[in-house]
Amino acid sequence: MKIESLSVELRPRSGWEAMELGAALVRRHAAAIWLPWIIVTGLAFVLLNLAAWAIDQVWLALLAMWWLRPVFDRIPLYVLSRAVFGSVPTVADTLRAQLHWGWRPMLGHLTWRRLSPFRTAMLPVDLLEGAAPAVMRERRRVIGAGNGGHAAMLLLMCLHFIVALQFSALLIPMVFVPNELLSEAARGVWLTITERPPVWALIALNLVDWLAVALIEPFYIGAGFGLYLNRRTQLEAWDLEIAFRRMRQRIGAAAGTTVLVLACLAPLALSPGPAWAQETAPAPADVAPADAAAAEDEATEDEATEDEAAEDDSRDRSLDDIFGDQAVAHEAFGRSVKKAYTDGDLRPKRTITTWKPKTKKDEKEKEDPFDMPSLRWLGAVFAFFAEYGLWLLLAVLVGILIATAKRWLPWLQMVARPPLPQPEPVEVRSVDHHEPLPPDIAAAARRLWAQGQPRRALALLYRASVEAMTARIDAHLPPGATEAECLRASRRMPEAEDREAFQRVVRVWQYAAYGHSLPEGGDFEALLDLLARRFRWSS
Repeated sequence: MKIESLSVELRPRSGWEAMELGAALVRRHAAAIWLPWIIVTGLAFVLLNLAAWAIDQVWLALLAMWWLRPVFDRIPLYVLSRAVFGSVPTVADTLRAQLHWGWRPMLGHLTWRRLSPFRTAMLPVDLLEGAAPAVMRERRRVIGAGNGGHAAMLLLMCLHFIVALQFSALLIPMVFVPNELLSEAARGVWLTITERPPVWALIALNLVDWLAVALIEPFYIGAGFGLYLNRRTQLEAWDLEIAFRRMRQRIGAAAGTTVLVLACLAPLALSPGPAWAQETAPAPADVAPADAAAAEDEATEDEATEDEAAEDDSRDRSLDDIFGDQAVAHEAFGRSVKKAYTDGDLRPKRTITTWKPKTKKDEKEKEDPFDMPSLRWLGAVFAFFAEYGLWLLLAVLVGILIATAKRWLPWLQMVARPPLPQPEPVEVRSVDHHEPLPPDIAAAARRLWAQGQPRRALALLYRASVEAMTARIDAHLPPGATEAECLRASRRMPEAEDREAFQRVVRVWQYAAYGHSLPEGGDFEALLDLLARRFRWSS
């Protein structure tokens, strides 16, 4: 990973700033993300809805699109992971990469990690790092330690945005409905959705869900990628490494310039100085040979010293010719350097407050008297349940569901099964309750039953039974009296057999009128014979 080629400014940020950084990256590379996203998810949407329509279970397409979101999330993560280093992939490159890139971690993200609230922060670890399984577990733990809360809040916020967009899209048609028809239109839409929705309505709901997810999901993955970059910056000090690399480049460039200047000045500095005529004093004749040699050595040293002084004078004159009067004093330069190093921009300071246990400085470490090595296994057991307790509870619940599948699976299949068609009403023609009763009630009822009018036949029996009952108790019922009022009045009949016969005809009539349940032919004949015998009708 060449972090020096990053196109974003890395520095330790808060979780909210990191998510905003990821959202800004998504907005910057919107075309490179949404074009392949719409192509891939749109094709999957069409194929899944056609397959679900073929088996008359359109709701399965919605469930499959939700379950496959981690597969689709590879698209924005692939684009952002390349674009952040200055190499934005094309649409064709992104589509080709989906055939082979990032499929190995999808097994976990489509099974036991599918419901994890930290998926957006863990997906870059699995797809971009690709280490050994043991290392990957440690990496997930370290990356998630600083991003878990923000990742869960990000998931909750994106779910709210998706639901808001879905409801907004569903309520758009109601804007064009007049106010006086708004309640009826809303009631009709609700009945269409709840009772037996048509296929086009279910597909429209799936389309609304796809559009809302297509708008929000890339921002969800981009914000999670921002959390991932921020966490790695905090752990690995990427910002300091980048600063040091840039400093090395600047120092290298400055060193190259210095070498070039010195190379240009070398001929001037090494050029021979002006020749000065020196007279050699003749050695006196009375000087001894040894003294003459010593005098000659001293003369040679004096000549060398004079040559070095002449060379320094020549170099100083050359630098003065180049820089003029802009000579820099060493003491002033040192003070300027010290002042520069005290600048807050060069050496930013930050105060970090942490909680530590309060201990006495002079207190020496003592052996804990409660440390019992024989009971350490008990602490390990409690730690294991504290860390993996929720997963164990989930495993137990899944086991219970599997063990009791025979009880709840048929009920679930019955709920998922499309409702049975409603039976046709037995008879939709109204009965005139004001027409007089025929003289032979039993014969008229049999004739109506034989003509295929069982509802009218039962209505005739009910009317005749009510008149016979009122005649027995010598009472008058109000117009429009209900079956309950008739039953309360029938309790005043003196004979129990008459009361039971009236209750039976009322029950048969209610089953036919309200429950669309008609008696069999034999049951009808038995009821007719009982009523004719008790109420003394002509047979």
